[in-house]
Amino acid sequence: MSTVALRHHFDTMDWGVGRAVSIAAPADPAALAPSATARRWANDLRSVVGGVPRGRRVLAGWKHLQPDGPGRLDRRAADACRRALDGLLAAGHEPVLTLLHGDEPGWLDERGGWLARDSAFRFADYAAELGRLLGDRVSRWVTSADFGTPSLGERVAGMTVPGRGVGAAGLAAVHHVLLGHGLAVRALRDAGVSAEIGGTTLLAGGYPASDDPADRAAVDTAESWANRLFLDPLLLGRHLVTEDGRCPVGESGCVRPGDLELIAAPQDVLYLTWYAPVRVTTPQNLPLLLPAESCYRALNEVNGLLVRLGFALVPFDGVETGRYGWPVLPEALADALAGLAGWYGSRLPPVRIVDNGMGDASGGAPRRRAVLASRLGWLARLMERGVPVRGYEYWSIVDNLPWLRRYARLYSISDPAAPAENLEPGWTRAFARPQEAPREGRRLHIV
Repeated sequence: MSTVALRHHFDTMDWGVGRAVSIAAPADPAALAPSATARRWANDLRSVVGGVPRGRRVLAGWKHLQPDGPGRLDRRAADACRRALDGLLAAGHEPVLTLLHGDEPGWLDERGGWLARDSAFRFADYAAELGRLLGDRVSRWVTSADFGTPSLGERVAGMTVPGRGVGAAGLAAVHHVLLGHGLAVRALRDAGVSAEIGGTTLLAGGYPASDDPADRAAVDTAESWANRLFLDPLLLGRHLVTEDGRCPVGESGCVRPGDLELIAAPQDVLYLTWYAPVRVTTPQNLPLLLPAESCYRALNEVNGLLVRLGFALVPFDGVETGRYGWPVLPEALADALAGLAGWYGSRLPPVRIVDNGMGDASGGAPRRRAVLASRLGWLARLMERGVPVRGYEYWSIVDNLPWLRRYARLYSISDPAAPAENLEPGWTRAFARPQEAPREGRRLHIV
C-alpha cells in the first residue's frame, strides 16, 4: 500500500505511547516522558503515515494510593497523581490512565488476591475514588493492563512466585478479574466519568505448523484458550465452553447470578495487546517438529503446560526474527484481528491495539519503517472491511521491565533477584529457527 493510501486510512487514528510509570509514586518527572524506544517508534510512525502519538499511557499505582487498606486514598499519592496529569495536559498530551497493572496492594493479596471474590468489589471502590479525584483530567481509562496476567498467568499457571499457581482452581481468578472490570466501569460512570473506558486482553494469533488438519484444529484450541477465555464473557455474556461441553471457569463454582450481565455490559472500547504470532501443532506431532535439544529446553518446558490443553508451540521455519528473537510477520496482527472479528462479528466493539514491539524488525530505520508500513498496510485492508480499529499504542517491552520481570517464563526477562527456576534469558529465540526453507502451513485470514 502506498504512503499516500496509508496516510488516508490512518488520518483519524488515535496514536499513543505507554510506559510502566506509576504517577502515584515519587519519581523524576522525566520518567513520564517517552523513552528512547518510544521516541524512535514515534519518528518511524511520522515517517510512514505522518501520525503523532498524543496519547500518554501511565499507571495509577494502586499499592501507593491505598497502601494500608481499602477506603480513602493516600493524600500524598493523590496529590502526585493530580500533578502528573496536570503536567501531561499542559504539555498537550492526552492522559490514558491504567488502574491495574500487577501493582495490587499487599493487603489485597493477604485477603486472597484475585482468588477471592471480594477483590473485585475492592477494585471497584478504588476505581470510584479515582474517578472522583481525576475524572476531569483523564482522556481515557483502562481498568486493567491485561486480564490474563493476574488470573491465568499468576493463579492458574503460577508464572510468578512459586506456589501461587493452583491449576484449574485458579480459574476463579479469571472470573473475578472480569467481574472487577465490570464493577469498575459501573463505579467510574457513577462517579461522573464520561470519558472512554475499556479493559485489555491479549490478542493471540497462531499459524498451523503443517497442513495436517490436526494442526489447524490445534490453532483453534490455542486461540480459544488465549482469546475466548476472556472475550466470551465480555462480549457474549457467557464463559468459554470447550468442545467437549465443559465450562472450566463455571466449574470452579465462582459464578453467581448477575455476574455475567455486569461483565458483558456494553464496552466503549477493547484494548488488545499484541506481542508476536506463534506456530502451533498438536501434542502428537510435537516430537517431529521440536527436538529435545538444550537450545529448546525452555520451549519444551512451556509445552509441558500447553499439551495439557491440547496444543504445543514450535519454532517458525524460514522467518526473519527481530530485536527480541521473535518472528517478524507484518501480516500476523491483521490475521489475528480478522479471526477475532470473524468469531464475534458485530459484538466486537471498537478496538485499540497495544503493540509491545516484540515483532519489530532489527536493523536501521529503513528496515524498521518498511515493516511498520507493511503491518499498518495489512491493518488498513482489514479496516476497509469494517473492523473498527480506533487507536494504536506502542508500549515497548523494554518500557515494561519492572512488570515483565515477574513473568520471566513468558517473556524471557532475566532478573538477578528472581527465583532460580526462572528460565534463562534468550529462550524466545526458540520460537524462530531461521532457515532458507519457505514458510509452512500459512493460514491468512485476509487477502
